[in-house]
Amino acid sequence: MVSAIPLIGGIPAGPELLIILLVLVLLFGANKIPKLARSTGQAMGEFKKGREQVEEELKDMQKGEKADSTLDDEEDDLEDLETETDKETSA
Repeated sequence: MVSAIPLIGGIPAGPELLIILLVLVLLFGANKIPKLARSTGQAMGEFKKGREQVEEELKDMQKGEKADSTLDDEEDDLEDLETETDKETSA
């Protein structure tokens, strides 16, 4: 019976994780890793704030379009009434 060996593993754990951490310490140094993590967290926070602002602007635009379409409908109704009134007065 042949067992299937996955070519791509899941999340590294145990010895693999220790090797990755050791390589990170060697590449960046022990002092720079907290700074790197902090700056990554700040960048993610700024990205989240920007995304929320864009989503809010889109919601506001959608509300504005709905209000505009309602106003357009009311203006069309008024124009129809004016043309009907003009036709009745001219006849």
